[in-house]
Amino acid sequence: MPVGILGIGKYAPERSLTNQELEQMVDTNDEWIVSRTGIRERRIAAEHEATSDLAYEAAVKALASANITADQLDLIIVATITPDMFFPSTACILQDRLGAKKAAAFDLSAACSGFIYGLANASGFIALGMYKYALVIGADTLSRITDYTDRNTCVLFGDGAGAVVIGEVPEGRGFKSFELGADGSGGPHLRIQGGGSRQPSSEETVAGKRHFIEMNGREVFKFAARIMGNAAEEALRKAGVDKSEIDLLVPHQANIRIIQASLERLELPPEKCVINVDRYGNMSAASIPLALAEAAEEGRVSEGDTIALVGFGGGLTWGASVLVW
Repeated sequence: MPVGILGIGKYAPERSLTNQELEQMVDTNDEWIVSRTGIRERRIAAEHEATSDLAYEAAVKALASANITADQLDLIIVATITPDMFFPSTACILQDRLGAKKAAAFDLSAACSGFIYGLANASGFIALGMYKYALVIGADTLSRITDYTDRNTCVLFGDGAGAVVIGEVPEGRGFKSFELGADGSGGPHLRIQGGGSRQPSSEETVAGKRHFIEMNGREVFKFAARIMGNAAEEALRKAGVDKSEIDLLVPHQANIRIIQASLERLELPPEKCVINVDRYGNMSAASIPLALAEAAEEGRVSEGDTIALVGFGGGLTWGASVLVW
């Protein structure tokens, strides 16, 4: 059974945090941020907004786009590293709010690669005939786990959500391949130490700022610059598609230099790539689906187009997919 995207939606909080505002908060400046990351602003969730709220807004749009109702959903997967709480899962919270009474629901943790991991899981369920419709969401509120006194990380991250409804599509359309991977030895390069069973929340973990993102930027950059191209090429090989056949590349929006390295590796011009890192920053699992939704809204995606999705994230993890729209 060919499985593909039936509907898509996105949501970004209203508040924008600009580089100029960050200049007042930490020792940094607009030129330094833009030259190293390409980011000019990022969206920040309002005080009353949690990850499930962002996910809900994107989900409603995706359901409308697919022309189905929530009670038709069989499965909900929320890819996130910032759940509303440890449990119940953000997916279960969302299931209740949507009224998707017959849907199974779970969260998936693969950081910035989470959306592609979620697509692979959901498409497998549908291809097996177990489910008919699945809702896959990438949603994160990274502002809640960002240390705004750390100039090396606070300039990078933002909040947002992107969602797709997937199901059976006509022959020749849909997902053609997935490439997933992980290298747990690189975990210490990008992590949050506090709050889990290893280091439960305590006065000591709070004082030590262990509930915020820690990142070895140099090592993560080296990993990403290599693995993005590798993962995309492997997904293309599995799909039997040449890189010259790519109509649109939708990469994880972490850093403009990493995106440029991927374009060079795949020998693609910038006009064949979705780039919105300048306006949103790194939204972890939300980056790829939000970028894809934005491209669809702007008319950059047409029926029959070959699209490559590729990302990397904490874990360390990576994922790529080739699909025909």
